[in-house]
Amino acid sequence: MVRRPFSLTAYLALARGSDRLTAEAAQWPSRPSGPILWLHGDTRARIETLLTLIKRLRGQRDDFTLLLTCDSIPSDGLELDGHKVSAPPAETLSDVHRFLNHWRPDILVWAGNGLRPALIHEAAMAGTHLLLADAADAPWRQPSSRFLPDASAGALSLFHMIVAQDKKSAIRMRRLGVPDDRIEVASPLEPEVFPLSSHNGLHEELTAILAGRPVWLGANVQRDEADAILRAHRRAARLAHRLLLVIVPAEPEDEPFIAEQCLEVGLRLARWENGEMPDENTQVLLAGDDSELGLWYRVAPLCFLGGSLAGKTGGQSPMMAAALGSAILYGPNVGRHLEAYSRLVAAGAARIVKDMDSLSAAVSHLIAPDRAAAMAHAGWNVVSAGAETADLVLGQVNEWLDSLETTR
Repeated sequence: MVRRPFSLTAYLALARGSDRLTAEAAQWPSRPSGPILWLHGDTRARIETLLTLIKRLRGQRDDFTLLLTCDSIPSDGLELDGHKVSAPPAETLSDVHRFLNHWRPDILVWAGNGLRPALIHEAAMAGTHLLLADAADAPWRQPSSRFLPDASAGALSLFHMIVAQDKKSAIRMRRLGVPDDRIEVASPLEPEVFPLSSHNGLHEELTAILAGRPVWLGANVQRDEADAILRAHRRAARLAHRLLLVIVPAEPEDEPFIAEQCLEVGLRLARWENGEMPDENTQVLLAGDDSELGLWYRVAPLCFLGGSLAGKTGGQSPMMAAALGSAILYGPNVGRHLEAYSRLVAAGAARIVKDMDSLSAAVSHLIAPDRAAAMAHAGWNVVSAGAETADLVLGQVNEWLDSLETTR
């Protein structure tokens, strides 16, 4: 039997308290039959990423039930992609035991640097397969309490497999005593990207019509940032007279409003929803909705991702644009996807702009085919590295699910 570190023993001895889950547990549904795959993320972004991975796993097999918990959500939980996400039990042994005794999870995929040593320890003692994904070179966190010792090292030692984001992350874990044979070094997890489809006939037709014209895209543009984008385009077009901007509104009902703004700015417009094709004099091609977004990403080597220059939406994920070969421009309001944008910026695949002036300058500089292609290639490398990490995690989960079939 492996000796338990003193810090973890002390942590568990102090992790006592009243049972707070009594009322909530009374509303839990019965445990479903078959294996339960438990996903836990320390942030909402990480649980969303794990869900995209499991979507691919669902395409391969359906012999398991999902259980989802996340630290950074409202106390009453939330729903993501049709799945209920709950807060994990408090770090008291009574709550942990009630939770585990009810659900009896077979596999736990834990993502991020937020640890719950009591929950992890008791899950391990119950025979759950434990995998830690997306371990970063950053301090480990546990539920704050000045009375509880730091049990990070003991909790990490319980995982059967740990996927570290880089070599520095792996070194940090080795220093905490995690055996080397349990650590895999891979790129950070990225949301699984299922590329948008595109009508081949339309793509070929547009490519012929545009005949080598430089094209950039405003994807999912918000109403309150459309004016800045149109004025940036007008300025950039002074240096590249054949430059074409494709705009996809975030909301279909904003299409007439943006069309009116085009006329006010003095730009010649073609409206896709009216069946109009761009000609040599067209400066803006305005789509009615995002139903052809896959086509526009493939047509435009450079894109600006809307919802980031103005508004409070938190931006949109940049990974679809990167997967479809587009260099990326974005504004400062991307809090919901900050980690993804940061990785793309570090790789040279994305550039931030702050206003109409900087957007115009960036378009003028990056519309050159060689520059846009270099950024697009860097973005693809980030997406493909994330896919390899997903393969590693899903491969281990599949192996454990297979082993459960043979023992039941």
